[in-house]
Amino acid sequence: MYTSTPNWLMQRAFLTPERIAIYSENEQKTFAQLHEAAIKKAGKLAHLGVRKGEIVALLMRNSINMVEMIHALHYIGAVVLLQNVRLTVHELVWQLQDSGAKWWIVGDEWGVYKDEIAVPTITTSELEKLPQDDVPLQEQYHFDDIATIMYTSGTTGKPKGVLQTYGNHWWSAVGSVLNLGLYENDCWLAAVPFFHVSGLSILMRSVIYGMSVYMMDPFDAKKANEIIMSGKVTMMSVVSAMLQQMLSQLGERTYPCMFRCMLLGGGPAPKPLLEVCRDKNIPVYQTYGMTETASQMATLAPEYSITKLGSAGKPLFPVQLRIETEGRAARSYEAGEIVVKGPNVTKGYLHRPEATEKAIRDGWFYTGDIGYVDEEGFLYVLDRRSDLIISGGENIYPAEIEAVLLSHEAVEEAGVTGIADERWGQVPCAFVKLKNGCVATTEQLTAFCQTQLAKYKVPKRIYIVDELPRNAAKKLLRRELLHLIPKDQR
Repeated sequence: MYTSTPNWLMQRAFLTPERIAIYSENEQKTFAQLHEAAIKKAGKLAHLGVRKGEIVALLMRNSINMVEMIHALHYIGAVVLLQNVRLTVHELVWQLQDSGAKWWIVGDEWGVYKDEIAVPTITTSELEKLPQDDVPLQEQYHFDDIATIMYTSGTTGKPKGVLQTYGNHWWSAVGSVLNLGLYENDCWLAAVPFFHVSGLSILMRSVIYGMSVYMMDPFDAKKANEIIMSGKVTMMSVVSAMLQQMLSQLGERTYPCMFRCMLLGGGPAPKPLLEVCRDKNIPVYQTYGMTETASQMATLAPEYSITKLGSAGKPLFPVQLRIETEGRAARSYEAGEIVVKGPNVTKGYLHRPEATEKAIRDGWFYTGDIGYVDEEGFLYVLDRRSDLIISGGENIYPAEIEAVLLSHEAVEEAGVTGIADERWGQVPCAFVKLKNGCVATTEQLTAFCQTQLAKYKVPKRIYIVDELPRNAAKKLLRRELLHLIPKDQR
C-alpha cells in the first residue's frame, strides 16, 4: 500500500516544466522556475539553521515569494505554521509560544517586531542575502507527516493549532477534482489569503494538477472582474462579501462562458445572492469546509446548482458525512451536528490531546456545526457553529473576544454575538457588565480591545448593561444578547 507520493512541485517540474505555475499582474513563473526558486530558498533556510521536523512560522502577504517559501520549507521537511497577517503582535506571539516554533520568517513590514520576540526572527529580504548551503531535499511526501499548521479559535477562547498532513492536502485536492473536473485551460484566480486553508488549498491543487494560478493581493472587485472578463481564469474561490462586491461592480454584464466555477465558501450564503448569480448564469457552487478538513468536504456538483439552490451539496468522493442529534442519526430534514470522516480530516490539534479526543471519535470528526440533509443526501448548513460570527469570510469566535474583555480590570462579565452588517455580513457586538465601583466607557473598552485583537475581531459596538442573560446553570445565552440592544438601534 502506498503511503507517500513524490514531492509535488519536484514531480510537477519534471512532468510539465514549461507550464505556467503562478502569475500576477507583474510576474510569472513556470513550474520549473518555481522549483528552482524553492531549491535556492531551501539552501538559504538551511544556512540559517532550519532543520527537518522543525515548526517554522510564516507571516507573509500573498506573493510569489510566499509560494516559493512554503515549498522551500517543505523541501527541507519543516512544518509550516501559516499566520494571519491581520492579527496583532500579541496574538502572533501567543501562537509562536504555543506552537513551540523554532523560527519566525516575516515579510519586511513586520521586521520591527524582531527585538520583541524570543523566537529567532528573520525578514524575507534578510533571508535573500544569505548564502546557500547544500541540503538534502525531501523527494517523498509521506501522507502521515504534518505539512502545515493553522490556528483556529476554539469555544474556550484560546486558539488551537490544526495539524494538516500531506495526506490531508492530497485527498482534498483529489476530492475537489473528482467533483469539479479539470480542463486543460484551467486557471484558478487566487484572491483569498494563502494563510487560510481556502487559499493554501489552491496552491496545493496547482502543483498536484499542473494547473496555473493567477494571484491577486489585495482583493479588488473591479480588478477581479476584469481578469475574469479577459478570459485569463476559469475558476475562483470567494466568500459572500467578495462575491457581493463583484456583482455590484459587474452591473448588467455577465462572465464569459469559459469561466466555469465560482467556488463560494466561508459560511451559509444569502439566498438572494445565489438567485442573482443564477439569473446572470454565473456558475456559483456553494461549498462547505473548514481548516480541520483541509478545505472542502462538501460541494454542490455543477448539475445541481439550480435545483438545489442554497445547498452545500454532497460530500466529496473520499468523504463520509452524517447528521447526528442526541446520539443518533438524524432523519432527513432534521437538524443536528454535522459529522464527517475522510482522509482529508485533521489528525488533531497541536498540544491539545483533550480537544482532539473530544472532536475526533472513532475516526469521525464532530464539527460543532449545525445542518441537515434532504432525502437525497444534499447538505444544508444552518449555522457555522451556533455562536460563530463570520465577518467577510473570517471566523470570529465570541469567546476569544470575551476573554479579552474579561481581562480588563473594570469588567466583571462579557458576552459577544454577531449583528448584521451590510458590507461584512456580520460583525461582533459586545455586552459588558462592570464590576461594582468600577468605571469604564465604551470608547475605553474598544481601545483596550484594539491592543489585544485583530481589527476585524474588535467589537463594532459595545453596550454596558446591568445583567447578561444566563440559564439555570449560569451558562451565557449568547443568542439572547441581541434583546439587550435598545429598540431604536436594532
